[in-house]
Amino acid sequence: MVILFEDGHEAVIPHEVLRGFCPCADCQGHSGEIRFIEGGNLELLDLGEVGNYALRLTWGDRHSTGIYSFRYLRDLCCCVSCTPADPKDRKPVR
Repeated sequence: MVILFEDGHEAVIPHEVLRGFCPCADCQGHSGEIRFIEGGNLELLDLGEVGNYALRLTWGDRHSTGIYSFRYLRDLCCCVSCTPADPKDRKPVR
C-alpha cells in the first residue's frame, strides 16, 4: 500500500506489515505494547474511510475490525527513511 500524506511524504507499507500490526483488540489485546502478529490472509479486499482520521481494512479472510488511524499508518511506513532494519521490529503507537 502507498499513501501520500499532506506533507508530501509517500508512505510505503507492505500488506504483511499492515496485517501483522493490525490494531484491533482481537490481535493486540486492550492495552500494552503493540506487537507484530504473524499470519492471516494478506489479500486486501476492501478499504474504507472511518471519519476523516482512519481507514478500515478488510482482508481476504474477512478480518476487518482494525481501525488504522492515519498517524498509526505513518508509524508503519517502511520507506527507506522511516524503517528500522526489520520492519517487524518497529514500535507503532495506537
